[in-house]
Amino acid sequence: MERLLKQLLSIQFLRYFAASAGALAVDMGGFLLLLNTALPAGLCAALSYMLGMVVNWFLLSRSVFEKGTHEAGPARTRQKALFLFTTWGGLAATTVIVSGADLIGADVRLSKGLAIGVSFVLNYFVRKHYVFTAGQAAA
Repeated sequence: MERLLKQLLSIQFLRYFAASAGALAVDMGGFLLLLNTALPAGLCAALSYMLGMVVNWFLLSRSVFEKGTHEAGPARTRQKALFLFTTWGGLAATTVIVSGADLIGADVRLSKGLAIGVSFVLNYFVRKHYVFTAGQAAA
């Protein structure tokens, strides 16, 4: 438990938090804009999540896990594919949670908040240990 607390308070985790906040601003802004369309809330959540993940890739690969980011070539392509693959778990959770809330008549904005929390924690650990591992990832 003490090790986990140290890791959560590390500079890298704080940079991850800041980068995620930037991507979240894009995600939530897009979600709130899309809710004003005729699209189902779950689809709005999925589309905005994907846009946020594009922003997240750029921020994470350049300011959080820069030492663990491959420079170019097939290794970089594999890393991007793995990042995208890890995103699907968060995308699925977000879509299911928001769609479920919409189905039962709950506030979809609150359910989006729950999905954000779940995705944030899971994605940090998966990306730190499996995606951004070129050479020695930043500690």
